[in-house]
Amino acid sequence: MSDIKNKLYWVWISGLFSLSLREKVDILKHFKTPEELWRADKIELAALSWMTPKKLGEILDKARRDSAKYYLEIIEQEKMDIISIQDSRYPVMLRNIYDPPVVVYVKGTLYEEQVAISIVGSRKASRYGLEVAEKLAYELSERGVAIVSGMARGIDTAAHKGALKRKGRTIAVLGCGLDIVYPPENKLLKQEIEETGAVITEYLPGVPPLAFNFPVRNRIISGLSVGVVIVEAKEKSGSLITANLALEQNRDVFAIPGNINLMNSRGTNKLLKEGAKLVLSVSDILEDYQFTSYVQKARKTKHSYINDILDEKEHTVLSIVEIEESCIDIISEKSGISLNELNYIMLNLEIKGLLTKLPGNRYVSRL
Repeated sequence: MSDIKNKLYWVWISGLFSLSLREKVDILKHFKTPEELWRADKIELAALSWMTPKKLGEILDKARRDSAKYYLEIIEQEKMDIISIQDSRYPVMLRNIYDPPVVVYVKGTLYEEQVAISIVGSRKASRYGLEVAEKLAYELSERGVAIVSGMARGIDTAAHKGALKRKGRTIAVLGCGLDIVYPPENKLLKQEIEETGAVITEYLPGVPPLAFNFPVRNRIISGLSVGVVIVEAKEKSGSLITANLALEQNRDVFAIPGNINLMNSRGTNKLLKEGAKLVLSVSDILEDYQFTSYVQKARKTKHSYINDILDEKEHTVLSIVEIEESCIDIISEKSGISLNELNYIMLNLEIKGLLTKLPGNRYVSRL
């Protein structure tokens, strides 16, 4: 089967709207591939316990199959990538949620293994909220963590910009087709994210940013991440939906405390009252993680991977320690980096899981 034909089957199944997200996952367990489902006859399909006349009609509908060919043409023209749940590039964290998308459409690069934290919050954020979101994203990116958000106005935009400012990876999850820029003022931001990270969606090209799409896409934002940080949120908001989804997916939930007199603080303060972890600095997020995925990935691809997460001085230090176990004075002498600055660098490399500190201020590589 040609790659194009294989893509056609995936585009088709992603557009079967009468099937729930979970039913698509389950039907692929039964038929193994969307091609087998495409070729199944009416009798075989009707035997499924949850099959209804509406679902059966949509699966067999010729017009629906022809429209998949039309969408595939657009996808090819727009140079979108199609990553199916059976693709080795499909993110491991996302695959393991209850209702993963069977297909994601991507511009940019999506890694199978990527340690990520989501940062989300109010579209009508305060200056304080915007500053906090950007600062957290910057500092997490500095430590090699990818930032996931929804590219909405306010906190989402600030989070993406913070990651980009540090030249880190950021992933934007859209609630519309990949060919649509929403909000429109984020056109340049979307292009920047595509160049160094990824913009993704489960929606076909041309699907508008309808209000009910966003609560659904929020499960992908939390699903891609080990934890979710809520910066500002009203008591009833999409950000709190993301927090609840994160809990259902066994992800960590973090919240920024806010002014008790402000509407945008009520949601985050409520989360803190209910047990979310309070964040006063980036260390409050990082202390729960060792980020061993970095070590595993680095062992496989060595410097080709860690090039993406280290700056020049970190590379220099790591190359010294890789040769032999070294004390901090020797590392300083060989690298020409002052002890004050070196202490900060060593801490960052520890957080990224690339070094282990031993007694006597000695360090050993974990690669």
